Amino acid sequence: QVQLVESGGGLVQAGGSLRLSCAASGSASSINRMGWYRRQAPGEQRELVADINRSSRRNYAESVKGRFTIYKDNAKNTLYLQMNSLKPEDTAVYYCNVESVFGDYWGQGTQVTVSS
Repeated sequence: QVQLVESGGGLVQAGGSLRLSCAASGSASSINRMGWYRRQAPGEQRELVADINRSSRRNYAESVKGRFTIYKDNAKNTLYLQMNSLKPEDTAVYYCNVESVFGDYWGQGTQVTVSS
């Protein structure tokens, strides 16, 4: 089992920055991949924003390349998403996701709102 606690969302003006955090506890050593997804409107599917695997290989959605950076602190079992040059279209609920040998786990979601 893996437990995830997210933090760092909020309201920011366009062009601003936010950093999201996702602290993993439990069987963190079983994690193969960690990522951030977002849902921009109720009823829509979550879309991948960025992910990182055990080898620290990163993958980004085209819409966030050059603006967002995903990284992790293995000592703290914490995943981060640094979001710069935010745009109103980045407004969404952001979710942390973990793939482990025990299955997929999701954080509770954190709201990011970017005003124009």
